[in-house]
Amino acid sequence: MKLALDCNALYTSRAGVARYIRGLQSGWAEKNDEVEPIPLAWECENFAYQQPWRMLKTAYRELWWARRTAPRRLAREGYDLLHSTSGWFIEVPRELPHVVTLHDLALIRFPERFRPWLRRMGRQRLERLKDADKIVCVSKFTADEGIELLDLDPAKMEVVHNGYDPVGTAGEDSAPADPLPDPFFLFVGSLEPGKNLALLKEVYQRAAERGEELPALAIAGARWEGVSHEGKPPENWHYLGFVSDAQLDGLYRRALALVFPSKYEGFGLPLVEAMARECPVLASPVASLPEVGGEAVLWSEPTASAYLDALRSLVNDDEMRRNLISAGRRQAERFSWQRCAEETTSVYRSVL
Repeated sequence: MKLALDCNALYTSRAGVARYIRGLQSGWAEKNDEVEPIPLAWECENFAYQQPWRMLKTAYRELWWARRTAPRRLAREGYDLLHSTSGWFIEVPRELPHVVTLHDLALIRFPERFRPWLRRMGRQRLERLKDADKIVCVSKFTADEGIELLDLDPAKMEVVHNGYDPVGTAGEDSAPADPLPDPFFLFVGSLEPGKNLALLKEVYQRAAERGEELPALAIAGARWEGVSHEGKPPENWHYLGFVSDAQLDGLYRRALALVFPSKYEGFGLPLVEAMARECPVLASPVASLPEVGGEAVLWSEPTASAYLDALRSLVNDDEMRRNLISAGRRQAERFSWQRCAEETTSVYRSVL
């Protein structure tokens, strides 16, 4: 099966979609002689936010490469199927089978989180999902939202959960550049408002007002412009910026717990990554997170008082932490990139 795998997100994002693509590739590499995944992308990195270069690269990728260059290559090279891994992006030649992955519907639920260009182009792509042969949804929650908000055909939708990157061995490059005190809590994610770092700021401020000192907070994720406008962070917060996979692995292993107050997730990769590394998880029971975390997560309502109580418990209750670690190991075993790749291959078979 000659598969055209849309890999553009590898050059535009370091977030979950890029990890999803690499995960599929590693899953097929483990054991799969049926699929020949051939990367399809404009291989030009666009991670920086300097303008006008970011805008110009985005315009070329989306208005010329995706609409002109990619379709010609697809028609010329005789692929059996195209998999659009981050929503409908590439113009698809007529008669070429097409599978699209739907990660979430944050664009509809929280349009204010997106730039005007993304709101406009993203909505157009979501409307086109109805024309796909199959739609891979990373969670049942996302599938249900697709049916509710986009009126997608349930018969076209297949739930295939994400996996997680293998647990590595901490090496010399596993330490972040910013030395961290022990113990510390860990926050992982882009610093846009939906990840709800503002709630943790309120929690730390409330603790300080009561003369209570919480463990430090390590924040792993590219620091978006605008975070500095939210006011001065607590003194024991450490912004690490983008960290390598080895560094992230080491952070999970050392952290007292992953604190994940996100308001909305289509899947929630950090939960599984943390559980696989014996790192307890604190999160809010919203969106897809209960589906992914099950009974292995310390759930807290998204209020400052509730999170403060939960953080106190993680500091003081060793037995609870041990139980979370044990349950987390079992829960993480439900997810792997090899399983994700195998189930995605089954979706291709159903199309072909």
